[in-house]
Amino acid sequence: MSVKARKELADLMWKALTEAFPNSSCSLDRDEPERLAIRGILSAQCTDVRVNITAAELFTKCPSMEDIVKLPEDELIEIIRPCGLYKSKGKSIRQFAELYCNEWNGKVPSDVNELMRCPGVGKKIANLIVGEVYGIPAVVVDTHCKRVMYRTGISDNTDPLKVEEDIEKVFPEDTWISLGHKAVDLGRTYCDSRSPKCGECPLTDICRKRIKK
Repeated sequence: MSVKARKELADLMWKALTEAFPNSSCSLDRDEPERLAIRGILSAQCTDVRVNITAAELFTKCPSMEDIVKLPEDELIEIIRPCGLYKSKGKSIRQFAELYCNEWNGKVPSDVNELMRCPGVGKKIANLIVGEVYGIPAVVVDTHCKRVMYRTGISDNTDPLKVEEDIEKVFPEDTWISLGHKAVDLGRTYCDSRSPKCGECPLTDICRKRIKK
């Protein structure tokens, strides 16, 4: 499919998503920027509902990043255990808190590459932070977004970074932040990985991978 054809598809897709999900937003709790970043780290292979519950417990015990730095590793791991991958996430959370306190002067950076200095903060989480906190155009490509973009024909790739590049080629910058949230809502509501509800999906008329029944 040519870039021109994909741009036309993107326009139709944006209109359909906007009509179907006019109020899409980040499903992680949002308060302080540094707390959103911690939730982002916890979100790997974990539901946002579980992340919000676990993060609330963590921030009750550790209201500040300084408190997280001081928290013994075994206590940190025990709190975040329900989110899975708790050993690696625990290290990432502690390193983020140390960077925040010691190098970032108590402020979450607005630069994606600087954020990605922290292990556990990949492009997806860095984009989430700069988009939600600073309003900088960035696409969050999670598993739902990746699946939706592949099935509809926006991207022929399955690597998140390449999918992000494909999205940026055909969607206007001012849609990027909201687009990621709308794609997630579509994925959760209709475009399930195993049992997609193609007959009910608002994109069924333009989706190249729709299941005909």
